[in-house]
Amino acid sequence: LLPAHAVLANGGLIAPSGSNMVALAAKQNSVPVVTLAGMFKLCPMYPHEGQDTLNDLISPSSVADYSLMGDPVLSEVEFVNPVHDYIPPQLIDLYVTNIGGFQPSYIYRLLAEYYHSDDWEAFE
Repeated sequence: LLPAHAVLANGGLIAPSGSNMVALAAKQNSVPVVTLAGMFKLCPMYPHEGQDTLNDLISPSSVADYSLMGDPVLSEVEFVNPVHDYIPPQLIDLYVTNIGGFQPSYIYRLLAEYYHSDDWEAFE
């Protein structure tokens, strides 16, 4: 089970950092990946639209201790600590929402059924 920050129109998932690795390991071991997401988590964006806006970076202090930065080797390392991962729809088996379970290929249809196209103008 994976939590969802957002479910994109192509069926891809924005989830907490590290979730992509979990989904890849599950796929390798033939374990189904199920995502819990309310209908309000659906997003009309596609992953290629605004890639820089899909993720935020936070302080690397949760990954590396600042006291180690005096080390000449670590002072040359650039730490990137993203908040979220993008998980492609091929790695998700089922989305469970408050109205039922759906495959990733059906997400674009849910967007069309439950949201008017005028609602999407804020994302353009």
